[in-house]
Amino acid sequence: MITLYIKERLPWIIIFIIIILFMNLLFYLDNGFSGISVGYFNLIVIGLFVCFLIWRYFKEENQINNFLGNISENNNYHELKLDNLSPYQIFYLEKIIQLLKQRDSLINKINVKTQEDSEDVLAWVHEMKTPLTALKLMIEQIDDYKMRQKLEKEWARINYLLDQQLHNTRLATIEKDNMYETVILKSIVHKEIKEFQSWCMEKGIGFQIEGLDCEVVTDSKWLSFIVRQILSNAIKYSYEHTEVEIFTERDVNDHILLHIKDKGIGIPKEDLPRIFQKSFTGTVGRESFQSTGMGLYLAENAAEKLGIKILVRSIEKEGTIVTLQFPNKNEYHEIVGR
Repeated sequence: MITLYIKERLPWIIIFIIIILFMNLLFYLDNGFSGISVGYFNLIVIGLFVCFLIWRYFKEENQINNFLGNISENNNYHELKLDNLSPYQIFYLEKIIQLLKQRDSLINKINVKTQEDSEDVLAWVHEMKTPLTALKLMIEQIDDYKMRQKLEKEWARINYLLDQQLHNTRLATIEKDNMYETVILKSIVHKEIKEFQSWCMEKGIGFQIEGLDCEVVTDSKWLSFIVRQILSNAIKYSYEHTEVEIFTERDVNDHILLHIKDKGIGIPKEDLPRIFQKSFTGTVGRESFQSTGMGLYLAENAAEKLGIKILVRSIEKEGTIVTLQFPNKNEYHEIVGR
């Protein structure tokens, strides 16, 4: 603060030095000042100037604290404490408050527009669910097995993308939608595998499931969404006629770990740090028109809200294992209390 103050008052100090030098030169050239002690004069003037600087420092520090306090404390900007402020600081403060009010007004307009857009998207998604349900019933009545299987696969993809958009819109208000309960992992995993049944049959992908009788306390709807995104990637990037392994274990800190392991093309090492970034499709995703770069981004954001950690290990051309680390009892109470 002192260094900043000295830099701010550097013009004062320079002009004072110039005046002192000029006065000393005058004493040297004018014989009329020969009886006056130049050193004594310099000492008095420098002392007075230093006292003046110290006084101004404390006065202006107090003004700055009051000035900053007005900005940080008065969020409504209706009552301003103008005590101990200089006229220029009052002028600056009023201009800043005016800009802050304009900013708040703009933010409110943006929030209202965003809320309206979110509601429109939600309404559109729900409207799309009705024809999708009707389409599902129509597909089930097709006698040609191969044609029905292809249509079911495409229907599943459309439903998956709509569901992804629905949860993307709701993600900002996930705390309001949470309902924690005891969930058996087997029920969640089996339900999500069934949703991808036609896709798995087309690629010849099977599942090896083990030890999913574990119970976790979480939000079942959002956990289903997270598992859905991970299973979708596992199926999409698995080689044909391979198995996806799903199993659980406990780590040293008593966390339940749900592993989903595929035998697929894997994730390049250079892409791993960025897989949770929004719209990042990676080296592999660029080769597939199906990739949106949203699945892991949404899953990771939803998992963070639930206190679940997503860990990814991958070896290129050998496969990927995605792990969901659930909070233990102590961590769960902290999450619910947030």
